[in-house]
Amino acid sequence: MTLRLAINGYGRIGRCFLRALQESPFRERYRVVAINEPADLASIEYLTRFDSTHGRFPGVVETDGDALIIDGQRILVSHADTPEAVDWAAQGIDLVVECSGRYGTREELQRFLDAGCPRVLLSHPGTSAEDVDATVVYGINHEALTGAERIISNASCTTNAVVPVLDLLDRAYGVDQAMLTTIHSVMNDQPLIDGYHHTDLRRTRSAMQSIIPVATGLARGVERLLPRLTGRVQAKAIRVPTLNVSAIELAVTVHQPVSADAVNQLLADAAHRHHQSRLAYTEQVHASIDFNHDPHSAVIDGGQTRVCGAHLLSLLVWFDNEWGFASRMVDVLHHWHQCWPTANGLNSLQETPQ
Repeated sequence: MTLRLAINGYGRIGRCFLRALQESPFRERYRVVAINEPADLASIEYLTRFDSTHGRFPGVVETDGDALIIDGQRILVSHADTPEAVDWAAQGIDLVVECSGRYGTREELQRFLDAGCPRVLLSHPGTSAEDVDATVVYGINHEALTGAERIISNASCTTNAVVPVLDLLDRAYGVDQAMLTTIHSVMNDQPLIDGYHHTDLRRTRSAMQSIIPVATGLARGVERLLPRLTGRVQAKAIRVPTLNVSAIELAVTVHQPVSADAVNQLLADAAHRHHQSRLAYTEQVHASIDFNHDPHSAVIDGGQTRVCGAHLLSLLVWFDNEWGFASRMVDVLHHWHQCWPTANGLNSLQETPQ
């Protein structure tokens, strides 16, 4: 049985999710059958086929009437401005992947359920923890999903990158305080040249000419996933003029004395255990472009690990803010689906016991 998916909002993450699903081992189990995106179909086809960051689509992309055709599979495309304007039930949608970023409160997200979508997977944290049934960082708390959830969030790309590292450090050494600085590639809420468009005055400035500090909710995101660190985490973010791949400069004071070698060994061992999903470790000499299209949530750069005294630790964590995050959405989708109840008590993708 193939799960029928819809994507609402076919921008950077929506298109990356479709590609990540296409390149995943689960591609035969989940099928995108609908896309809702205000843009015209010709632009949707073109931006699916060609991507300045991730290259050509690894398949055949065509159109037919009001549909996008991927390797012969028909995806019905609508251009509605609201969830209610799409007949999701008539298309047999099992889950909508909400990538528009326009809906964050419980009331707003409930509109998808009321319009015929049985479940919603968010590509952003939601307005608050109470607005979703669960906020999931794969590898940290995905196993807590029961299948009874209707709306879950995949958190943010930065939360997915830093939470696994903070969790490891806290369990091993005890985190007293953490200061996180995200060095993030440009995003589509920034103009190429100065222009009136945003209440954050810094974001009216040219994205490609300046390093621009912006507001971030990363500290709240960390505390939502690791409540034991509440009150001990602060964060700031800086946008830099690169298209993709970001980094987090992580400064932590720890309770137990540490050395750079011991910390690197801890992180390298963890990366070895989780190399297929959330963590990777390297001591090679890298620049950010080397991690373009990297599927990991975080790549620890062991060559940049520093310890001052015995309790102040600094780490550099790379992450592809598009591809790594979209890859985790696929992982969370797959795990969540394994938890769903079925009429006979078995998940439809699980083998029937002999």
